[in-house]
Amino acid sequence: MTRFEVVRDPLWNNIRLDPEALAVVDTPAVQRLRYVRQLGHAFLVYPGATHSRFEHALGAYHLARRVLDTLEDAGDVRPDSEERARLKLAALLHDIGHYPFSHALEEAGLPRHEALAARHLTSGALADRLTELGTPAERLLPLIRGEARGPLVGLVAGSLDVDKLDYLSRDAWMCGVPYGVIDVDRLLAALTVAARPDGRATLALHEKGLAALESLLFAKYQMYRNVYWHHAVRSATSMFKRLVRCAIAGRRLSPDAVALATDDGLIHELMGDDPTGLARALRERRLAKRALDLPATDLPAATPPWPSDDPDLLERVEDRLAREVGLAPGELFLDFPAKPDMLALDLPLVKRDGAVTQLGGADAGAHLGLPRVAAELYRSARRLRVFVIGTATVPAKGIVELVMTPREEVAARLEEERLLLTA
Repeated sequence: MTRFEVVRDPLWNNIRLDPEALAVVDTPAVQRLRYVRQLGHAFLVYPGATHSRFEHALGAYHLARRVLDTLEDAGDVRPDSEERARLKLAALLHDIGHYPFSHALEEAGLPRHEALAARHLTSGALADRLTELGTPAERLLPLIRGEARGPLVGLVAGSLDVDKLDYLSRDAWMCGVPYGVIDVDRLLAALTVAARPDGRATLALHEKGLAALESLLFAKYQMYRNVYWHHAVRSATSMFKRLVRCAIAGRRLSPDAVALATDDGLIHELMGDDPTGLARALRERRLAKRALDLPATDLPAATPPWPSDDPDLLERVEDRLAREVGLAPGELFLDFPAKPDMLALDLPLVKRDGAVTQLGGADAGAHLGLPRVAAELYRSARRLRVFVIGTATVPAKGIVELVMTPREEVAARLEEERLLLTA
């Protein structure tokens, strides 16, 4: 008789762990995820947001299992037992390389968590279990990194993957907000397999699932606007990024040690030797306050990406700005987070008459309302903020002009000791 266990989950009720999941779930690498919060510092705003990457991993595994069962019952695809196990394990382990405190450290310039998955999958007890299952790391990593090919790879990394279905639903539930409500049952029932424009089979959506898909896109927009990019969450995230960057620059921590740490373990290390004082401030929720908070809709539509993708330049800018407004280095944080693919879609749509079209780019707007206004929704979710520790006057016009300045010009001003705030 096949052995399995059932885990009680507040979101999905019962999660059945089949033998392949049971073989890996109690390894140290997977258990570490119990101590890595899903939403980083969001618990400082939403007290219930203490759920972990471990819970999310189980949820993604559960949804992958449901999708596979649904597709098989509909006769759309019949993967063999080896392929089923590989897809479910990839869903379970997709966050295995995740840093403490969500995505903050990727913003701080450390490698993306997908790139760190290999160290967990290729060594220790987890690697041993995967080898015994006949699913070694080299068979899982392409799925986790979104590099695999095959009709069902979109379950793990795609426009409508189990990661999104679980984290949007779980985050909203645990934060106690109504924004992430998604008709997951309808979406799962509407999934099928169809041909892409290049002829390759891939995960697709029946036309009957369009309303549920639109609810997912709107939930994503609302969660970014109200939870992930909440001003206090972003203040704490900015402080934490600077704290860890300073610790690494001062050789008090190594990037490898940070990548393997848990939330509380990392904070303990940081508080033991913290010349910035930021670790204790975060622990006591003494957050930097807003000196400036502007909607992105007040800025031109196209803005240079350096505030969100060049952490080295951003830190130099922050310290120069601090000096110009009368603060000390490390007492001012410029925050303009970006997620340009927030409402992006790329999957086939199977119409009621059997015809197949593509949900992506301009074509998505022919079937859904949200993609037609995606650019404006994205801009309305973004905020340009300056946080300060202490008191300072920060001129809005000068900051807007600065973030609209190309990367090369900003770097030149820094090198030549020219003022960044010219107004």
